[in-house]
Amino acid sequence: MDSPVLLHGDLQHYNILSAGRQPWLAIDPKGVIGEPACEVGALLRNPSRVLQSADIIPITARRIDQLSEELDLDRSRVWGWGLAQAVLSAWWSFEDLGRGWEGAIALADAISQIP
Repeated sequence: MDSPVLLHGDLQHYNILSAGRQPWLAIDPKGVIGEPACEVGALLRNPSRVLQSADIIPITARRIDQLSEELDLDRSRVWGWGLAQAVLSAWWSFEDLGRGWEGAIALADAISQIP
């Protein structure tokens, strides 16, 4: 496990904007402390249309591989954080709304099938 660092906490496609002062700007930070691999969970859950794709398993496997390689993160940690955060996201949706959890559970199921 890598040493804890300050993380955005919700770094995903809808929170990264093209910006004039820098090429990219991350908005809506949560400011949490954790290991770097924890940060990719939100990226794996978004955009949500991927969660309804018939190709969710190969898409997710490719994304885990790409994120691990490009960010120099341990693949098993990215896999584990992706799974844990998918289940947590599903629970939050169920707890808050009683609905909307299906996509996150589909992602958790897909991740669980990736070696």
